[in-house]
Amino acid sequence: MNLHQNYLESTLKQLYYYKGLGEKTFAQLSETDIHSQQSEYSNNIAIIVKHLHGNMLSRWTNFLEEDGEKTWRNRDGEFVNTIRDKQDLLQKWEEGWACFLGAVESLRPQDLERIIYIRNQGHTALEAINRQLAHYAYHIGQIVFIGTQLKGKGWVSLSIPRNESKDFNQKKFAEEKKRGHFTDDFK
Repeated sequence: MNLHQNYLESTLKQLYYYKGLGEKTFAQLSETDIHSQQSEYSNNIAIIVKHLHGNMLSRWTNFLEEDGEKTWRNRDGEFVNTIRDKQDLLQKWEEGWACFLGAVESLRPQDLERIIYIRNQGHTALEAINRQLAHYAYHIGQIVFIGTQLKGKGWVSLSIPRNESKDFNQKKFAEEKKRGHFTDDFK
């Protein structure tokens, strides 16, 4: 397998992993939780999802042919909470991810070196993917953090739960060495 193909496969696994972290967080939250806001200066989960949705549609619609900052995007409006309920949140989440994942899944290894533009700044497609992977992981980390704060003791860990690292490591080191991806065990 060549390096570019390996990159695409690894990146897609990571993208599905981060999408899954968001979804596992949403599953633990109520309608009220997604709108809970610490202060008027902070974003709640609904606002973060609305921003991700707008960013994904803008960046990944016709991304090999058009600038990633579309004229129809209203970035400032993404930070005004208009998401009505959890169903609306999940619809926007799925629509944004479908656009993003569809664009990445359609790439051929040789496309990774193509130049694309975001606000007239040229990036290789590979650089654009890395930029967005970091951006989306940042916001999904915020979503998870807000979820942990809202649920407190009721939060179900999305990783190795506290005080279970020793048991987890013993299990892993009891297995044969093998090639794998860190997302392989994520369900």
